[in-house]
Amino acid sequence: MTPAAAAMMRQLRGQHGPLMFHQSGGCCDGSSPMCYPEGEFRTGGSDVLLQSLAIEGVPEPITFWMSASQFELWKHTHLTVDVVPGRGSGFSLEAPEGVRFLIRSRLLTPQELAELG
Repeated sequence: MTPAAAAMMRQLRGQHGPLMFHQSGGCCDGSSPMCYPEGEFRTGGSDVLLQSLAIEGVPEPITFWMSASQFELWKHTHLTVDVVPGRGSGFSLEAPEGVRFLIRSRLLTPQELAELG
């Protein structure tokens, strides 16, 4: 995550309690990472837990989930959560703040792919 995204996550954690993200890869709002209070979005067998984000100043990890079908398309990429000014989803917690989370990506290097094995 970028420092700006981490700062927004700390702010949202202070306002809403424990958080989670879900990236569905669907159209429109579902194409962006959506931030919810932990447990508000129900995950299941069609979702993959990508990471539990440890953020300084946040007492618990913030889970980041992705739909399994989207993961199959992105499993060869390095993903970075960022936040930018703009209008995001009305369902994502950052929307009232005038910002939106987004994913920046790059292909994994051959060395990184080998380490994932």
